[in-house]
Amino acid sequence: MKKFLCLLLILSGFRTAAQVSMTVQLPPAGVLLKSQLWNIMLVSAAGKSMDVRVTMRLSDAHTNQPVLTGISRSLTINKGARQLQAADLMPVHYEYFSATIDRSANGLLPAGNYLACYSLYIEGDKSGTQPGEDCMPFTVEPVSPPLLNSPADKSELPFSLPQFTWLPPAPLNMFSDLNYDMTLTEVHDHQSPEEAIQQNIPVLRAPGLRNIFMNYPSGGVSLDTGTTYAWSVTARNGNLFVAQTETWTFRVKGADKLIDSAKGAYVQLRKELDGTVVRCGESIQVSYVNETGDSTARYELLALDNTSKTIATGTVSLKRGSNHLDVPLGYRRGLDGNKIYLFRLLNSRHEYWQMKFICARKD
Repeated sequence: MKKFLCLLLILSGFRTAAQVSMTVQLPPAGVLLKSQLWNIMLVSAAGKSMDVRVTMRLSDAHTNQPVLTGISRSLTINKGARQLQAADLMPVHYEYFSATIDRSANGLLPAGNYLACYSLYIEGDKSGTQPGEDCMPFTVEPVSPPLLNSPADKSELPFSLPQFTWLPPAPLNMFSDLNYDMTLTEVHDHQSPEEAIQQNIPVLRAPGLRNIFMNYPSGGVSLDTGTTYAWSVTARNGNLFVAQTETWTFRVKGADKLIDSAKGAYVQLRKELDGTVVRCGESIQVSYVNETGDSTARYELLALDNTSKTIATGTVSLKRGSNHLDVPLGYRRGLDGNKIYLFRLLNSRHEYWQMKFICARKD
């Protein structure tokens, strides 16, 4: 008789658990508020009211590592269907496993691929027959993914030290730790640019970039004039994948002529920039023909990136005719040996005479 009563209690527990169903209503992709994680439909077929709690575990779909867990307050449900939202389940106790998750109640979830798993717990049910866990994948996408800017797609460059620039994903307030991985690779015969990015060994891979530009390093592998190159940028929020740009290609028409002015060569300034890049040491050594008879001229050192930041300014003394100028650089200006800069001199005709240079670092 006792065995029969125990079996009856177990079966009644199964029926109670089975009489409550839960349906989570999440969009498969798009922008998502943290509060939207709690859009849930509960349907009870039980003849009595029950107190329940809902738990949620949010994981990175790629690594399966949890980024956020939450457990709702106790909620009384009656027979029939009930549509729940975050306000019905508050206060929700959250535990955060990632710094990228906004802790405000209505914060945006950072872009990425997620797996949300939910469980429904019926309070006071000691039968061990709680409903199981239900998981569903979804993707939070930025309104706009990162966009490549330069070099333009299918362009031919007159120099072999290009600068790569791109636009960030939007909206920026979705991201607390935005960074980029930039990949450059050769495109082989009978390959699409996308296949090249996925399959080939990169010529250059730069992870964890904080800026929206990347200068090809002067000490990198020389780019071949007979090769098509593909490049792409992946945006991440911390370590979480956000979105990837399209894949663009370019070719190099002619290699830059690298002149080492540290060995005593004076490089002629020109009105028009060409592919010449000067490697400078302690000073910039340039030659300038003073046709205007100016006694002095103003010069600028500019960063050749999307900021066009002025690094330094100054004046030089001139004589009529040919001038050999030594403009001290030192190592006090914070020049980066992997970046290209512009030296330009302004004369009284408002003409710029200029050249590109890199700064050779001391070992």
